[in-house]
Parts: sequence; structure tokens; C-alpha cells
Amino acid sequence: MVQWNFEFKEVAVKLVYYGPALSGKTTNLQALHGMFSPDHRGRLMSLETQNDRTLFFDLLPLQYKTPSGLSVKVKLYTVPGQVIHNSTRKAVLAGADAVSFVADSQKSQALSNSISFKNLKENLKANGIDFDAIPIVIQFNKRDLDQIKSLEEIRHDWGQSRFPTLAAVASQGKGVFETFECLMRMAFDSLNQKYEFDRKYGFQVQDLVSALTTDKIRSLLSLKSALVSTGGFTLPR
Repeated sequence: MVQWNFEFKEVAVKLVYYGPALSGKTTNLQALHGMFSPDHRGRLMSLETQNDRTLFFDLLPLQYKTPSGLSVKVKLYTVPGQVIHNSTRKAVLAGADAVSFVADSQKSQALSNSISFKNLKENLKANGIDFDAIPIVIQFNKRDLDQIKSLEEIRHDWGQSRFPTLAAVASQGKGVFETFECLMRMAFDSLNQKYEFDRKYGFQVQDLVSALTTDKIRSLLSLKSALVSTGGFTLPR
């Protein structure tokens, strides 16, 4: 849930990267951290478990201010994917404004993806968050490996869902920023409906995204390959 500090005219938004163990959640955040301007990103903090990692970092201080003076902060978290850490996942998910579900594209991990997505639904409910209302973006990571689900199979499984679905190779930085940008847009579209940020404070999410990234990243993104979209499904050619 979005956090307000009326005294200092600040708003903090929480985005959570969820998914099975070793699907690439931490890799996504590490890649993003390298894309953001040092002037706006916070310290990358990691708490490691024995066989998996849970990681979060705050983009602090963003110091993005709307024409009316509203300061917007974005906090990104990952959750540990291993089944034994469910209590931690549930705690990290509390108060989330949007979720990116990072799935492993390997065919051998299909069951793990399914179990983790079901767990996401359960933990959202446990936190009093409406699964049907919260913005969710699906990322199928590890597209560079062998024995992965084809794009056609993914389209069949997810193409008719309400969730934007993107392909990624997070270890190479591919699809990482696109997933983040999609998540940001969905999160703030939802918050605008509730709080009218755009009308009350002159807030535009693209201004924030542009302020976060370095000139180099903005230049690279402007050259990214064309995307095709089928329903809610978005993949590179």
C-alpha cells in the first residue's frame, strides 16, 4: 500500500519481484541498479540465505518532484523463492503496490513456476491484497538457455490473461528495464485511479522513469528492437 508522509509531502511506492527460487529475481534488481543514475539510486542491499538470496534496494533518494513539490520514492524488493521461506515472502509482500512475477523459462521449471504463482495468490490474500486488482507483470526469464518453453507455448498459457508478459535474459540485461517500466506504469495507473496523482500533483510516470536512468541507458533503450504484442503478451521479435 502506498505510504504517504503529508508533513514532508512524500509518497513511497513498493514494487515486489516474486517467483520461484533462482528464476532471476536478484539478477533483475542487480541489472536495474546498474541502469539507474547514482544520483537517484539507493544502496543495493542483500540478505543471503544458504541456497538462495533475498534482496531489496530502495531507490533513495529519487528526489523527483512534481511541479507541485511532491517527492516520489520507489522501493523495490525481491522475495526468497525457496518453499521454506514462505513467512519471509509473506512479510515482504505486505503493502505491495505492484508485483513482477519472474518465471523460469526452462521446461523443467514449469511446475515450480506454477507452485510459486499459486503461492503469490495465497500470500496476497493473506495480506489482504486483492489478487484481481493489484497490477502484476509476468517476466519469462532465461530465454538464452536450452530446453525452454517456446514463445508459442507461453502465449498459449498466458496470452489471454490480464497480465502483460515479457521475455528476458536478465543476466544480459535484456528485458529487465522493459519489465520495470511496465510495472511502474501499471502501478501508477492504478494509484492515479485511487489518488489522482496526475491531476493533483502534475505527476507523470515517464518523467520519473527518465529521471532515474542514466543518459547511456536512455540512449540504448531508444535503439531497442521493435516489439510485437498479442493481447496482453509482449515479446521481442
